[in-house]
Amino acid sequence: MKEEPRGPQAVRLRQRKFELLRHFPIPPDLLPGNLTRSFTRRGNPRCHCARDKGHEVWTLTFMSKRQRHVERIPKDWVVEVQQRAAAGREFQDTVREVLASNAQLLVFARQQRKKKKRKRP
Repeated sequence: MKEEPRGPQAVRLRQRKFELLRHFPIPPDLLPGNLTRSFTRRGNPRCHCARDKGHEVWTLTFMSKRQRHVERIPKDWVVEVQQRAAAGREFQDTVREVLASNAQLLVFARQQRKKKKRKRP
């Protein structure tokens, strides 16, 4: 695309896009997916899990190569995995916003090109 769209909306979109890109280099330790807590029961009638909520289990659920993966996470990893997964979601949201800005700038450029052609007699 040779022509950059002009106008206040295009300027704001470009500024926001470059602001996001400056503040978000790709950190090497991001994680995809969601970390969830659940409870399981083992089936032993003498265990506390038969009377209470059960045993706490943390799992990270994510997609890879179009397949859903569920990985159990040790309790001592939970805080770090939560932070890394939250950072991964923030990164993905930022990438989506940059892509949406690029698409909107393309739309603006196309609209301005059409207007320019109509003005020529």
